[in-house]
Amino acid sequence: MSRFSKIAGKLDAYGLDAMMITSMPNRLYAAGFKSSAGMVIVTRTKNYFFTDTRYIEAAQKKITDAVIRMNTNDVTMTDLANEVIREHSIQKLGFEEQTTTVSAYNDWQKKLECKELVPAAGLLTELRKVKDEEEVKSMIAAQRIAEKALKEALEFIKPGTTEKEISAYLQYRMLFHGAEKMSFEPIVVSGANSSMPHGVPSGKKVEDGDFITMDFGCVYDGYCSDMTRTVAVGHVTGEMEKVYYTVLEAQKAGIAAARAGVTGKSVHEAAAKVIADAGYGEYFGHGFGHSLGVEIHEDPRFSLLNNKPIPAGAVMSAEPGIYIPGKFGVRIEDVIIIREDGAEDIMEAPHELIVLK
Repeated sequence: MSRFSKIAGKLDAYGLDAMMITSMPNRLYAAGFKSSAGMVIVTRTKNYFFTDTRYIEAAQKKITDAVIRMNTNDVTMTDLANEVIREHSIQKLGFEEQTTTVSAYNDWQKKLECKELVPAAGLLTELRKVKDEEEVKSMIAAQRIAEKALKEALEFIKPGTTEKEISAYLQYRMLFHGAEKMSFEPIVVSGANSSMPHGVPSGKKVEDGDFITMDFGCVYDGYCSDMTRTVAVGHVTGEMEKVYYTVLEAQKAGIAAARAGVTGKSVHEAAAKVIADAGYGEYFGHGFGHSLGVEIHEDPRFSLLNNKPIPAGAVMSAEPGIYIPGKFGVRIEDVIIIREDGAEDIMEAPHELIVLK
């Protein structure tokens, strides 16, 4: 499904005659088609998708509401863009300043026949904050794949299993269940390693009394899932149990505070207060969550730095954590949809502390 009409509907607000899209994530969002090379141009009346010989046949089959053209060594994407500029008398052409290299910009300045190149990445950033039904459907499907992999991994994990082996198993099972690829390299850390929020899976073997934090997700139909669960092996101490349920209560508090119109800062603060009141405030150093979609980290954010209201339709992670250096860490992450009257949790994985025997 393409979203050309949504982009065209924003051109006037940004003072544009057309929008040129060159980054992979935004091309995927706009055209509903993934390729490592390509260009999209959206005008008020017509849409264009350019790509090379590797993708042209697939693009012609997949994209139904755009003119598809192939660039070659003799006819470059810039040449094709100029044909569109002339056809539509484009004066102000938007481009993605956040992902454009200086080299590409300088080349466009010399060769594109529009009057002005206008920085307009914000047009796409704003649109991507709110997910439509098709996007949500793909994200839920990706989430179910990840949850299946987690359920199977819990049967696979035994004392002596290494962090790397758990990571590899999660990836294999997600691919087995239909994932296109991983949303990101899985984080699988155990014991003292779990105090590192973005620790890298190592050859460390899981031991009795360890916490294992698993942060992972996959891509389905171009859209990401993201989840974290922390489980224990063999037994837990009183402190481990206290920290786990403090994190869970913090997550619940943040989700309860989340609804359309509230700021990302206020949601973060609701969760952070629970952790601080329990005496662990210094051990929660990252934001409560982030948006996700065709990329694993998108805007808006649940963080102290975001004083802007969260829009209805945003799909966000809810992932508080407590990380005690040299001892252990706990993170629990769900994905929620922001609604006018609250937040809808799309996760089905259990939240209660699991102790693997």
